[in-house]
Amino acid sequence: MAESDQKPDVIGVVSVNQPTPQDAPPPPDQKSVERPYSIYTRSEKWLIVAIASAAGVFSPLTANIYLPAIPTMANAFHKSIELINLTVTVYLVLQGVSPMIWGTLADRTGRRPIFLACLLTLCLACIGIALTPTSDYWLLLLLRCLQAAGSASTTVLGTGVIADIATPAERGGFFGLYSLGPMVGPAIGPVLGGVLVNGLGWRSIFWFLCITSAVCLICMVAFLPETLRRLVGDGSVIPKGIYRPLVPLVGRGRQDASASRPPGRPFINPLRLFMELDVVCLLIFTAVIYAVFTGITTTISSLFVEAYPFLDETDIGLCYLAIGGGMLFGSLTTGKLLDRDYRQMKEQIMNRAEADPEKRLTPEEAVKEEHFPIEKVRLRRIPIYIGIFVVCCAGYGWCLEKRANLAAPLVLQIIFGYVGIASLNSMQTLIIDLVPTQGSSASACNNVTRCSAGALLVSVIDLIINAMGVGWTYVLLAGISLLFLPTAWLLIWLGPRCRAKRRARNARS
Repeated sequence: MAESDQKPDVIGVVSVNQPTPQDAPPPPDQKSVERPYSIYTRSEKWLIVAIASAAGVFSPLTANIYLPAIPTMANAFHKSIELINLTVTVYLVLQGVSPMIWGTLADRTGRRPIFLACLLTLCLACIGIALTPTSDYWLLLLLRCLQAAGSASTTVLGTGVIADIATPAERGGFFGLYSLGPMVGPAIGPVLGGVLVNGLGWRSIFWFLCITSAVCLICMVAFLPETLRRLVGDGSVIPKGIYRPLVPLVGRGRQDASASRPPGRPFINPLRLFMELDVVCLLIFTAVIYAVFTGITTTISSLFVEAYPFLDETDIGLCYLAIGGGMLFGSLTTGKLLDRDYRQMKEQIMNRAEADPEKRLTPEEAVKEEHFPIEKVRLRRIPIYIGIFVVCCAGYGWCLEKRANLAAPLVLQIIFGYVGIASLNSMQTLIIDLVPTQGSSASACNNVTRCSAGALLVSVIDLIINAMGVGWTYVLLAGISLLFLPTAWLLIWLGPRCRAKRRARNARS
């Protein structure tokens, strides 16, 4: 395995003095200073992640702003709700598949050009949908696929950026900030969609997406630096052409014009990650929770219209603020908790190493990647989150079944949004920790599994509700989530063994 994988906190050791002859004792003031993992300051890292997070808004925003318009578009296109829901399904399918292509390219050719290509694709697709005749339902389906191909990959590209610039000790906090962008979509998307549909018609949704994605594209052209380590190392290598921002706000004065690119790495097929047992277990666990989460958010508009017929499109959009607010708060707090858990575990391990009478490992060796229980750190709160998740899911379904006071399902949505995003953020951070050199590819594999599961559930959830009723449907979803909870303990036991095998295999190659 590469040195940067084994020692995530440093990329090398530099001597401050000239080397002395082998037979001479080293001077007393000779030291070794560790170069930082990245040349960027912490505030500059926050800025880079914030820019990536702004682009990450568009994947969920493009999906969720569309939901309140489903009844209106069904009337406009003279199609059933089920057929318009099919446009949601194909979006989720492409949302899962397209990042496998874009993410793999980003791990090879760079984050910045793929970000720009994705946003340009999204902008053009939105123009196409806004101009689609209502007689051409097939064109709506096709352009929704293109729209997903452009917007969905911005999320996985951002996770790759975090893996490029952040050490494991700080990744949790950066993921917390980064996930704020993707969580803004579910929070404000339906509200914007309801307001735009009521005031300007369904086409205004796509003109809005076109304008905002174009603005984001311009900002990225101007400010986003290239971060892929195989191209710019720790950020000190000055790239050329499209890889350079027009206005270099970060890293100024710390880049070296004489620095050469790091040696290239052979192509690694991202599908090989599906051969890693710990990665596969984590992907499946994430997919189940994400599918249940998506099933609930997708059905909010239709179930609330049925249970509370006095609500109009704008009111329905406002109802999404409950789950979106819970997700925003969860994103803010989960990252800090993950970083605190990492620091506490590191301190405990170093203290045990210092107190070890046999001194089998020094404190510094004890916290290296091969000895650090990263699975335990990231998953320690998952049983609590999933327990609350299950209770809220079942309770939410019965509130809608019995048409309880509107406040009841909204309060449960807040709690459900918090624990849902807390669970998904913890597992997403662990996925990057397991294969940090393939940040975008790992995130793309995650997207394939979870979006496929989400698309499958969305395509059948109306049939399940019609057959079982709302209450028992959500009890079923809660039971499925609970059934997969033991995966967390399996990963804590299995993960270190799988990582050891990967290290041995990489050392031989």
